[in-house]
This record gives sequence, C-alpha cells and structure tokens, in this order.
Amino acid sequence: MQNRDTEYLGKLQDYYAQHRVLPSFTAVAKLVGLKSTSAVAAMVNRMTAAGYLSQGVDRRLQPGKRFFEREIADSVRAGLPQPANDPSSQVVSVDEHLIKSPARTVLLTVKGDSMVDAGLMPGDTVIVEKSAPAKPGDIVVAIVDNEYTVKYLAHDRRGFYLQPGNKAYSPIRAKDSLEIFGLVVGSFRKY
Repeated sequence: MQNRDTEYLGKLQDYYAQHRVLPSFTAVAKLVGLKSTSAVAAMVNRMTAAGYLSQGVDRRLQPGKRFFEREIADSVRAGLPQPANDPSSQVVSVDEHLIKSPARTVLLTVKGDSMVDAGLMPGDTVIVEKSAPAKPGDIVVAIVDNEYTVKYLAHDRRGFYLQPGNKAYSPIRAKDSLEIFGLVVGSFRKY
C-alpha cells in the first residue's frame, strides 16, 4: 500500500462503522479526496491486494479479511507509569481473536452483579460458545431450572452446581435440571 492508503483505509472504516456499507467509487473519491475514479480504482486494487477490501459479485466494494484489523500500539501498565514505546505494528482482528466458531457463538449482555469478582460487570457483553465442553472452574451460561444465568461451573460430591463470582450470593443447585448452554470465552464493555 502507498503512503496515504492507511489514511484512506481509516476513512473507509469510519464510513463503514456509520453506514454499514462501503461507498461507491464516486463517493470514495469525495470521501478520501481523490480527483478521479481511476485513482480510486488504483487505491482499491492496492487495498484489495493487501486484503483490506474485496468486491462482491455485483462489483460493489465490501470489507476484506483484514478490514477489521486493529493495531496493537503497545502494552500499558496498570501499576506505575512506564515510558511510552513506539508502536509495535502488531495487528489483531477482534472478531478472529475472540470468535473461533461463528455459527456456535452468541453475544449476551450481563444483567446483575453476581459475577463482579470475576470481572463481569452489569452491562458487559459476554462471548459464549454454545455446546462447548466445560469443566469446573469455567465461566458458563447455564440453564438452571429453565432459567438462564452466568456463573462458574463447580462440582463437589453432590454433583455439579453454579458458583457466583460475588461473595454476597449463594451457590445455586438445580432443583430439577442443570444444562450448560455455552462456555464464556471472552467479554467486553464499552465505556
């Protein structure tokens, strides 16, 4: 890619985030400040070769495999401050990083505070892989007596039960049934 392509890609990503579709070649020219559609075509060809853009069967622009990559600039210490370093130029696609099996993955919003000690706050989004194997100590979404909840899976001599991640709450043992809906494989929150 050429020098300004990173800037152009950022404008396309912002446009996509707002409209959920990429603009036409003419609109791309206006968006990024290019004078002709042939200049846009050259830019699109470079970005397509690099994996950031692709074209659908109707020749409309669409995001490529790398379109959603985000740069990991550096690490940041949660303790004492540290000197800033140059960006590492490492990238990650959040979707690929968090979701292994898209067809088996759902996102659920956390309600309540029974898992705050596990770092799951009210309003957080958990990434749940349905039908994934779970073992004691894993955070799971379970169906206990026909109601959904997110808790630690636990086991003792009496069998499986659910352990909250908040000392203010008691363990939950099923009266009739306990089924694991899925394994929590990640979470995120928006501030």
